[in-house]
Amino acid sequence: MIIKVLDAVTLGEDVSPELFREFGHLEVYPMTSPSEIPERIADADVLVLNKVRLGAAELSGARSLKLICITATGYDNVDLAYCRENGIGVTNVAGYSTHSVAQVTVATVLSLACHLSSYDRFVKDGSYSNGSAHNRLSPAFGELFGKTWGVVGLGNIGTKTAEIASAFGCRVIGTRGSGKPHPIAEVVDIDRLCRESDIITLHLPLSDASRHLISHDRLAMMKPSAILVNAARGAVVDESAVADAVLNGRIAGFGCDVYSREPMAKDHPYARLLDCDNVILTPHMAWGAYEARVRCLSEVAENIRSFLHGERRSRVEGI
Repeated sequence: MIIKVLDAVTLGEDVSPELFREFGHLEVYPMTSPSEIPERIADADVLVLNKVRLGAAELSGARSLKLICITATGYDNVDLAYCRENGIGVTNVAGYSTHSVAQVTVATVLSLACHLSSYDRFVKDGSYSNGSAHNRLSPAFGELFGKTWGVVGLGNIGTKTAEIASAFGCRVIGTRGSGKPHPIAEVVDIDRLCRESDIITLHLPLSDASRHLISHDRLAMMKPSAILVNAARGAVVDESAVADAVLNGRIAGFGCDVYSREPMAKDHPYARLLDCDNVILTPHMAWGAYEARVRCLSEVAENIRSFLHGERRSRVEGI
């Protein structure tokens, strides 16, 4: 069996896909460009990938392909219809990054809420040492206790974030596709969440229904003091509208780890926000705590082992 890892660099250099070697001949590529895909996948039995996009045109040349293992929760980069029609199994890894993403989400909220970048710069640029005051309390910051934290998408990550928000003493509200009651958050519709929340964090997959869910109109519903953090997918928000809202003072703070095009293009709407103290932009790293990446590779290995035993562990529904 030939197993090929197409974009190992996306998993970090401190973890290794060598554990897949027990299943057969292993080839590991740091990255695979679109032009390199046809040759690399032509004789593969199993593909392991994170961000490489495989459409019908690419997959049609994979003569031996039996299984695609995605090292992520989402699978929108693979043509599932083609795989279904041609008997190619597809697995993902759910739940491996819950603690990591929730941790970075909350860290971003805390940094924005406490204006840590402004205070950090005040010390590092010499202003504190050159002044006479023992302390500085501008810009003013408030406590999270008693605030309303809105969680858009009460799945695994959203629920973990809700637990942490509740521990801070926040009132937690959230949206849930099923509409069923939630053990921590009061389930509300998206418009009510936008109107009532002091903090809004996004934790839902990208779909036709969620694309540009946070639109110009919903940004206008938010409190001017609101903090918005996107830890979901870039296109869940209207990125141009978000940039405008920040620059026009419609929201007080914005954090983002995901972008509709990655890496973030130089002409991306958020390029206008690079000098803003009330904005934190990170390079799609929230999922990637060391423990989460080790867990992810271990889960992929179990998915391959399960497939070889004729089982359906972590298989995408219907494939």
